Amino acid sequence: AMVIEELGRGDLGTSVVFAQTLKIAKFMENVLNDDQKARSLVPFKDDPRAILSICSTEPANGSNGILYYPTTYTTKAVKTEGGWIANGMKHFISNSNRSRFFMVFMQTDPDKTLAEGATCFLLERGHPGFTVGRVHDKLGERLANNSELFFTDCFIPDENVVGEPNNGAGVKRVFGPSSNIYAGASILGVAVACYEKALDWAQTRIQGGKPLIEHDGIRAQVAEMKMKIDAARSYIHRAAWLADHQDQGWDVTYGSLPKVMASQVAWEIATWTLEIHGGHGYMKEAGVEKLVRDAAAFLHSDGVNRTLLLRAAKSMEW
Repeated sequence: AMVIEELGRGDLGTSVVFAQTLKIAKFMENVLNDDQKARSLVPFKDDPRAILSICSTEPANGSNGILYYPTTYTTKAVKTEGGWIANGMKHFISNSNRSRFFMVFMQTDPDKTLAEGATCFLLERGHPGFTVGRVHDKLGERLANNSELFFTDCFIPDENVVGEPNNGAGVKRVFGPSSNIYAGASILGVAVACYEKALDWAQTRIQGGKPLIEHDGIRAQVAEMKMKIDAARSYIHRAAWLADHQDQGWDVTYGSLPKVMASQVAWEIATWTLEIHGGHGYMKEAGVEKLVRDAAAFLHSDGVNRTLLLRAAKSMEW
């Protein structure tokens, strides 16, 4: 989490590319069988340019999958001799225009919901019938590309099924504990970058005959920035430790709330940084607008905040 935060401090997109690949590699190590690991993780390790994608989001399915509403994936795989025939599309998939390996969730039992009738498949770039579509033109986090994926009569052999058929939800739960923690660390890095820029401006910008930092309102606001960053960082680090030591008090809230908190803190601090810079902050040359665009990314990415709050609430005893 510390490394991912530091990368996010430099550029959110860089942090997300590495964070996604790191957490998916760990996920694959935990859920793939030995043959699948030999066909994916070994070449991944030997290829310095290889990155990874996990593919769930569709035009009709996003954060609703977190709460397992009674819907199905529109990307479907139908059983045939020796494998499955897949048709459909995914979108907003991180890294996917560059990734070498993909963990893809598809509906395999049309009579059940995605919580009960989905399957995870392992695919490699260039697999017949599997193509990459357009790269989405995003507001921020622009170095980390998100793309469409298309499956057109794509034959997937049985040996590419991850876990058991129709147990995609069970496989995905293995991914859950650490995913939002990495996301929280990435976006916290943006908050730190905003804080540093705001502090530097407040110390050097003269207004009313003295530096901004000597005005009580600005001084208090900068102090509050630091307080919120330190609190979010502590929450992320505790969640990261508990994810590796789940018998020491882990619960579902740690897999949701640190990201919610960090993204809210980042957005708040980014807008405060814009405010502290006054009219200068609205000009591109100030460099604040890029941070504001980046700060907006994780209000929705890796799960819409409101949905993650609902997932946490569902797990709590009232």
